[in-house]
Amino acid sequence: MNRAVNAADRSSPMSALDQIRLRISKDTDARKKAAFGQFLTPASTAAFMAGLFPVSEGTCRLLDAGAGIGSLAAAFLDRWSAGDFKFDHVHVDAFEIDESLHQLLAETLDKFASGRQFTATIHDVDFIHAAADSLAGSLFADALPTYTHAILNPPYKKLRSDSPHRAALRRAGIETVNLYSAFLALSLGLLDEGGQLVAIVPRSFCNGPYYRPFREYVLKHAAIQHLHLFDSRNKAFKDDDVLQENIILRLERGGRQGPVAVSTSTDDAFADLHAHEHPFDRIVYPGDAELFFHVPTSSDGCGLETCPAIRHSLSGLGINVSTGPVVDFRLKQHLLKMPSEKSVPLLYPGHFANGVMTWPKEDSKKPNAIERNSDTEKWLFPSGHYCVVRRFSAKEERRRVVANVIDPVGLSNAAMIGIENHLNVFHEDKHGLPEPLAWGLAVYLNTTAVDEYFRCFSGHTQVNATDLKRMKYPSREMLMELGRWAMQQSELSQSNIDGKFGTLCT
Repeated sequence: MNRAVNAADRSSPMSALDQIRLRISKDTDARKKAAFGQFLTPASTAAFMAGLFPVSEGTCRLLDAGAGIGSLAAAFLDRWSAGDFKFDHVHVDAFEIDESLHQLLAETLDKFASGRQFTATIHDVDFIHAAADSLAGSLFADALPTYTHAILNPPYKKLRSDSPHRAALRRAGIETVNLYSAFLALSLGLLDEGGQLVAIVPRSFCNGPYYRPFREYVLKHAAIQHLHLFDSRNKAFKDDDVLQENIILRLERGGRQGPVAVSTSTDDAFADLHAHEHPFDRIVYPGDAELFFHVPTSSDGCGLETCPAIRHSLSGLGINVSTGPVVDFRLKQHLLKMPSEKSVPLLYPGHFANGVMTWPKEDSKKPNAIERNSDTEKWLFPSGHYCVVRRFSAKEERRRVVANVIDPVGLSNAAMIGIENHLNVFHEDKHGLPEPLAWGLAVYLNTTAVDEYFRCFSGHTQVNATDLKRMKYPSREMLMELGRWAMQQSELSQSNIDGKFGTLCT
């Protein structure tokens, strides 16, 4: 059913709408939030997003997909009411599948109807099916119009490969793995040439193989005009306790790609907003088959790009990286709280802290050992020196990339060791590395330069082996030099790691 919005006097400002949002956020059960995958947009973020649209005139057809209570549409319409836009008529199509929000959404839009050339329609249909069928030209679908503008905070939730949503998207020529990227791609597909889209979405699409078709779709159909990052992962939707690195982006359908504006702020107050302009080839590197989106957060871009010594691939160095092979729940019957005569050490991220390996840990909630037998043998590594990197960072942790060294001396010189799946491990054909090389890799990966570079292209709290494989590294000789230096230090602090690396990268 489509519901037309009635005219009414516009009265309550955005602050009143934000109070409603806060009340809904407080009263809505967490399970419902997770089921719908949507979190309502704070007024400050909505106003910032609306402010990214360039000034325009004529007739505006605005799409708000996943409209919630209408915070984004209201921010856009506030700009129009203030005279920033010169539209002679505005029509809003608001898609919202949660019927409990329809009355509030209608009330939000009603406030803009009095005495204005304004119309709006609330659609309570599934946006993915409606938009995908329209784009695919289905004979049984109601054709949707094209839009001059789109503003959205879409839901985010994984899409199963065999789901009806995935099938509908494929019919429209879109391959993607999450609701948010589906909403964004469909909205882009519904825009006129030159149409403008502003969205706040998780940053996870910027890298990784699963989102490559989506990145390709975006780059084929639009120019990236603006990217905005929040320095803190829990601020964009803090009222919903969402720990998610978000990005705001403005795209122009069919636009000519030029320099990209990149801005940052600590949180949704935007009090410390900083902005820089970067050539597009700093956002998507020329020749990058994966089309990763890098988001430089300073005017200098990502520091490692300018270092002439960082030019080597892992494969060129003869080094492999992979996730730890021991998946504990699959080998649960072989895990031991403490080592025994027939076991070998099993290492988790918790066995490493502040650059030190501690094994066994009597107070650990995780096992310290795994039995060595015919069922576990193929999952074990020969004892040796390995560099390991945690796959997940903790909430609001300062560093994304945290590397440590496995030292067999601290493992009672066991013949084999188990490395749990929450660690990435650097090795040479499933064998240990020369000790200076293991230490050199750990020092390099623990530099501030690497951490900042990683944040330029990774929107995950997760550090994947694929991401580590794609990075560039110093030469084997330089890594060995870093390692020998590290082995002579009584303490490795961030300042002396960065200082030593700086002398080698000048």
